[in-house]
Amino acid sequence: MRWRDQRQSTNVEDRRGMGRGIALGGGGIGVLVLAAIVCLLGGDPRQFLESGVPDQSQVQQPSTASNSAAKPADENEQFARALLGNLEDAWRQILPQQGRVRYQDPKLVLFTNQVSSACGYASAATGPFYCPGDNKLYLDFAFFDELRREFKAPGDFAQAYVIAHEFGHHIQNLTGIMGRVQSQGQNNQLSVALELQADCYAGIWANYAQKQGRLEAGDIDEAIRAAGAVGDDMIQRRTQGYVVPDSFTHGSADQRQRAFAVGMKYGNMQQCEVFK
Repeated sequence: MRWRDQRQSTNVEDRRGMGRGIALGGGGIGVLVLAAIVCLLGGDPRQFLESGVPDQSQVQQPSTASNSAAKPADENEQFARALLGNLEDAWRQILPQQGRVRYQDPKLVLFTNQVSSACGYASAATGPFYCPGDNKLYLDFAFFDELRREFKAPGDFAQAYVIAHEFGHHIQNLTGIMGRVQSQGQNNQLSVALELQADCYAGIWANYAQKQGRLEAGDIDEAIRAAGAVGDDMIQRRTQGYVVPDSFTHGSADQRQRAFAVGMKYGNMQQCEVFK
């Protein structure tokens, strides 16, 4: 993906290295990967928060000083800022035109190990997530290493797909869809629909980026590969050896790939409508 000359967003909070953080779950990388798999890409982080109140000495706390101002931006941060800038530019046009909804920028919070959000405390094991309570996306860059090693989905556009998916949840929050779904309580069918729509919205952004000439050869394949790798059926088959469709919360590999592909092909929010 051609991102180095893209406008970099200023809507980024760098909380990395703020406090020691804690390692949840125990058991090393296997537990971390399993936890990340379960709630990957937009699951409600409140379902995966540790019970009780964590030791405040170990939880990352917001700093009164600007952490990002104290050090130069690294490659990961530059990529995230550039991608967020492109997503902002895209949805600032798309949402009012197609959704007839006023656009509002979210913020992207970069953290390590554990973070506090309006949805509660979450560990890196939660994976990237969006919190509707504060309109923020949360990301630990360590997840991108897991995406490459454990999910076999390398590439910068695979990473872009992950962030674009979470940004899609922000769009759902602005349109009111997320609130309506959450008001229905625990419902796997609605959860799957919400996640597939976010995949479709990620595809809409990819359509925009392609028209801008931002995409390179192989980028779409990277995103499709990542979407399939995090399908519920693929995850269940790998972690437990069998598939239970009734327990799906994000959709099958095929569903997720098709949802992204629809958004990519049409670039239109109406094609992503799954709640009629």
